Amino acid sequence: MTMRTPSGCGIGLRREHFGEFLSTQPPAGWLEVISENFMAPGGRPRHVLERVKDRYALALHGVSLSIGSAEPVDRAYLTRLRALVDWARPAIVSDHLCWTSLAGHNSHDLLPLPFTAEALDVTVAKLGEVQDALGRYILLENVSSYVRYQASELTEWEFLSAVSEQAGSGILLDINNVYVNARNHGFDPIEYLDGIPVGLVEQFHLAGHEDRGTTVIDTHDSPVCAPVWELYRHAVKRFGALPTILERDGNVPGLDALLAEARQADGVADAVGVAA
Repeated sequence: MTMRTPSGCGIGLRREHFGEFLSTQPPAGWLEVISENFMAPGGRPRHVLERVKDRYALALHGVSLSIGSAEPVDRAYLTRLRALVDWARPAIVSDHLCWTSLAGHNSHDLLPLPFTAEALDVTVAKLGEVQDALGRYILLENVSSYVRYQASELTEWEFLSAVSEQAGSGILLDINNVYVNARNHGFDPIEYLDGIPVGLVEQFHLAGHEDRGTTVIDTHDSPVCAPVWELYRHAVKRFGALPTILERDGNVPGLDALLAEARQADGVADAVGVAA
């Protein structure tokens, strides 16, 4: 089966919608799955993925690579990920620009990095190992954050761009996370987008958040808000109408509602294209 190419706005494949994907072929543009949820052979998740992986363009999105940790690459994890990649044949493989584990303990959170030359060197070296082991390049996503390191020498967007340029990887640009971090840390989100060289970004994420006034929390449990849609318009204008995934991990609505919001993203991209 020829690998399908993702386009437009797709959705994350979540257990709440497994039944519908098994019984019908919903009009989702393409699908993204959390890699770790599908690594184990057998079971319902793999059964569902077996049924859909040749119907839709597919992306594997990981949460456990811990690419920014100073510890060695987890070879056992890479072996499992390579097996999943070889079986599922996704168009995109991605993870997060962060660290998640230390001394064998997983924080189960996507922790931000200090934006230093040392952290850049560590990340780029490990990313080279990962891409060699997988036999392909991957995308790294910018994460939401609630603290900043005094040691940082670069802006977040300078660090993200440098990792991509030096490692030969791509960027999965999470528009909601740009907005969340801009609010939390007091920078201009447009400056962030305009500071990333065109050509490095290959995919977008859209999601909702919880606005607590002094802090914005990346929750993925609500629709995309108006300021994030505006930022998405700017991103599409700058980087093009790239494959986009609408993320929803909490308060997951019915599939029809989720697909309607994905079509809203397609409408934004189409409008930007007409206006260009």
